[in-house]
Amino acid sequence: MAKIKRGGKGVRRSAASTNRANNVRKAKSTTSTALDHVMGVLPFTEEQLHRIFLAIIIGGALAMALFVASLAGVPAMAQQQIAGLASNAGFEVRRVKVSGVERMNELKVYERVLGQRDMPMPLVDLAKVRGELLELSWVKDARVSRQLPDTLVVNIVERQPHAVLGKPDKLVLIDPTGAELEPISKANAKGMLVISGPGAKLQVAELNDLLDAAPALKPKVKGAEWIGNRRWNLTFSTDQVLALPQGETQSASALVSFARLDGVNRLLGGKVATFDMRAPERIYMRIPGRAQEMLDMKGGS
Repeated sequence: MAKIKRGGKGVRRSAASTNRANNVRKAKSTTSTALDHVMGVLPFTEEQLHRIFLAIIIGGALAMALFVASLAGVPAMAQQQIAGLASNAGFEVRRVKVSGVERMNELKVYERVLGQRDMPMPLVDLAKVRGELLELSWVKDARVSRQLPDTLVVNIVERQPHAVLGKPDKLVLIDPTGAELEPISKANAKGMLVISGPGAKLQVAELNDLLDAAPALKPKVKGAEWIGNRRWNLTFSTDQVLALPQGETQSASALVSFARLDGVNRLLGGKVATFDMRAPERIYMRIPGRAQEMLDMKGGS
């Protein structure tokens, strides 16, 4: 006589259980395939992703801990504790990346930044590092940021060399604002605009505007001397000198008039050594030796 086992699974219950197991396997397979696809598209290795996730988790935990500690009134102590944890976790300065340096000595940038080496990332004062970089003569601006877990990234915006400032004892490279960059030899300064005279460094921007008023003459000007803290004498590549009147409007008008005269009469390259346009609506020309010739002519007559 056949025995019936009580408590066993019915046919329907067994079928339902089998269906659920199949659905779970299908879901896992689909999820795994989708995740594999996403992982294949991302430009990271599995190890790099693990480091990124670790950085996010630890960074979030550190930020939360610092926030809670600040609310509790113990930010300094908390900062030291967090810095220690970060350092133990590998979040300390090990590398420095510098970009934007073309003309200046890159070692000077590293000298300012490498003082942060081995320091825990939370303790790095980015504003202070930036301020120290701005003290360098070539640095117009600087951006400093953290690249977790162990890198400081420095981007330098350099000043652009514009002209040479003639001092009594040396020549100095300057930018369009007159900021001094570094000393330069006479040989390396060849072909560059040389600016001289007491207070000339403060007038560089105004000189740029003045020369822009006569673009045809601008590349022919090799020297500009600031006279009496009020006006310019321009020296051309022909070694001829043009004395301009004082005043921005008056000097620009005189320079434009001279450019027009030179275009018609070709004054540059001729016998005249000095053109004096300080008197309104007039131009005086001095030819070397001409006065002596006139005296000789009078004596001979």
